Amino acid sequence: MGKVLFISQKNYEQSEIDAAILRAFEHFGGVHKFVSKGDKVLLKVNLVSGHDVERRVTTDPSIVRAAAKLVIEAGATPFIADSPGIDSFKGAAEKAGFMNVARELGIECHELTDPVDLPVNENADFRRIQVSKYVLESDKVINLAKLKTHGQMYLTMGVKNLFGCVPGRLKAGWHYNVGLNREKFASLLLDIYLGVKPTFTILDGVIGMHGDGPTSGEPYEFGVIGACVDALTMDFHLCKMLGAKFEDYPLYMAAKNRNMPQCNLDPSDVEGDIDSSHVFPNVKLPKTRSMRLLPRVPFIDRLMTSKPVHIPELCIGCGRCAAVCAAGALKHENRHLYFDYGK
Repeated sequence: MGKVLFISQKNYEQSEIDAAILRAFEHFGGVHKFVSKGDKVLLKVNLVSGHDVERRVTTDPSIVRAAAKLVIEAGATPFIADSPGIDSFKGAAEKAGFMNVARELGIECHELTDPVDLPVNENADFRRIQVSKYVLESDKVINLAKLKTHGQMYLTMGVKNLFGCVPGRLKAGWHYNVGLNREKFASLLLDIYLGVKPTFTILDGVIGMHGDGPTSGEPYEFGVIGACVDALTMDFHLCKMLGAKFEDYPLYMAAKNRNMPQCNLDPSDVEGDIDSSHVFPNVKLPKTRSMRLLPRVPFIDRLMTSKPVHIPELCIGCGRCAAVCAAGALKHENRHLYFDYGK
């Protein structure tokens, strides 16, 4: 049995998605291998922010519905959850279609709040990481990720999706404290992944995103659903299949620095409808490149760091950006934003 299953899937028609998700579980021994009767199961979706389903920013609700139904059939109790970095959870979940799935199936859909310390491996780079208490109170976590490019971390797939276990505004603090060092941030993602230990990962790549992801790119028809127990192995195979270079992928470089065995890819890891040698054509990768070869000096950091500007005709004046800014570098007054670039 391979470590990763790739299923060819060209649309989100519910009956086809149901069959694909069932096939994904059965390939690895069936849903009962991962979920026991009476379990409380967290379905960790990708809800980075509030966007309509057609933008392909978030996990498609058909994927969530299919997974939730199988968990219910196994006698367990699923709930849908994530923690958007800026947008309100309820509004974002409504737009993404998750609230509708929850109402239809009679299950909960709620925000990952109430931070508690995540137990980490003794070899972890970060000794104290806080995630939502709902993550640790769950018996199992099923990771329902989205296949997208990512302006900061190059790609966002199975492992990166679990950063959403960190409650909303704490994310901004992590971005502020370690975000400029992309490999250090990738090491944080590894520690979260190894601490959360999702029991199963399903990747929605039917229509993902390329270009300036994770929210401002363009939809891309990858036509694939991925499934695995080890999301690292899947993410690294997909890196190659997307035409990306490992040295540009901070997650791979962080794992390589730890001598993690998942970095040694074997074509036999991959089974299903799409071979490991497949390369998706014309994928637009983010322009961001690793800064690991540059000296760590303030001048270079300032030169290479993007700086926000206010675009009045697009601003709705909600002030949420100023509220979550971990550096305190934003002021919102009279529907105008003022930036302290020194911070």
